[in-house]
Amino acid sequence: MSKPMTAFTTDLQHSGMIARDLDETIEFYTKKLGFEVAGIFHNGENRCAFLRYGHLTIETWEGEPAPMTTGAINHWAFDTPDIEAAFENAKELGLNFKDTEIQHIDSFWEHGIRYFNVYGPNGETIEFCQIV
Repeated sequence: MSKPMTAFTTDLQHSGMIARDLDETIEFYTKKLGFEVAGIFHNGENRCAFLRYGHLTIETWEGEPAPMTTGAINHWAFDTPDIEAAFENAKELGLNFKDTEIQHIDSFWEHGIRYFNVYGPNGETIEFCQIV
């Protein structure tokens, strides 16, 4: 029997926002707003930065056009300790998948991440992510 997805997550992990200029975005959030850089990683030829203030982590990256409008947050990501169980439950719930299988980025954090995305009712992307 399927359960609410909170049964497979522990907390909000991060929100994702495309950067028009990654260096400018990092400087703004660190120098002007006081965030710390939690990590900068390569994803192919592009870079991705995780910026943290207290409990809020923003993932921001280069390599695709930024919307440059209100509503520019790209996704919400939930921490999950068991990505396979979360994926199977999401299928049982009939969620609208953006990804047909569990994805991975090996260059993020020490051992990579595994994740999948679904769409919310307003077209928003919701990510379930396991830091390996």
